[in-house]
Amino acid sequence: MDNSHQNMPSYAGNAQSALARNRVLRNTYLLLAVSLIPTVIGAWVGLQTGINSLMGSSPGFSAILFLAGAFGLMFLIERNKNSSVGVALLLAFTFFMGVMLSRMLGFVLGMGNGAQLIMLAFGGTAAVFGTMATIASTTKRDFSGMQKFLFIGAVILIVASLANIFLQLPALMLTISVMAIAIFSAFLLVDLQRIINGGETNYISATLSVYLSLYNIFSNLLMLLGVLGGDRD
Repeated sequence: MDNSHQNMPSYAGNAQSALARNRVLRNTYLLLAVSLIPTVIGAWVGLQTGINSLMGSSPGFSAILFLAGAFGLMFLIERNKNSSVGVALLLAFTFFMGVMLSRMLGFVLGMGNGAQLIMLAFGGTAAVFGTMATIASTTKRDFSGMQKFLFIGAVILIVASLANIFLQLPALMLTISVMAIAIFSAFLLVDLQRIINGGETNYISATLSVYLSLYNIFSNLLMLLGVLGGDRD
C-alpha cells in the first residue's frame, strides 16, 4: 500500500517553514541595508551642525543622552514590531545612532588618514559580518547557549565605559573596544543563526539585533584604528 500521501502534510509544513525563514532573512537583510541610509544621514547632520563637537565637550551628558535615546527607541521598536510603525521607529533609531556616531567620525576625520581608517573599519565590519553569516548558515553547532554570557559581558562593557568617562584611562578604553568587538561579533553569530534557523520570526526585531551588533563592531573598530593607526601630523 502506498503511504506517500500520508507524508505530504509533513513535507508541506517543512516547505512552508523554510519559506517563512527565508522571508524573514530576506526582509532582515533588506531592512538592514535601508537602515544604513538614515545612519549615514544622521552622521552627516552631526558633522555639519557641530553636534559632534558639542558631544565631545560634554562626554558625560553625551553618554546619558545616548543610553536614554537608544534604549527608549529600542523599547518603542519592540512594542511596535508587528506594524509599519516599527519600521519607521527603526529608521528613526538608526538616524539617532548616526548622529551619535558623528562624534567618533569627527575625531577620526581630523586625522591625516581619517578617510582611509573609516573605509578600513567599514571593510573590517563587512568581513566580520560575512564570516559570521557563513558560520551561522553552515555549522550544525547551536550557539544559543552563549546569549546569557554575552548579555553579562555587554552589561560589564556599559558599566566600564561609563566609569572610564571619569577615569579617562587609555588602556581601559582600548580594552573595552577589543572586548566589544569580540562580544558583539559573537552576538552577531547568535542572532544570525537564530534568524536562519527560524528562531526569530519578526524581521524588525531581527534587523534591530543585527544592526546593533554591526554598529558596535564598526564604532569600536574605528576607535582602535584611530588610536593605534591614526596620523595626527
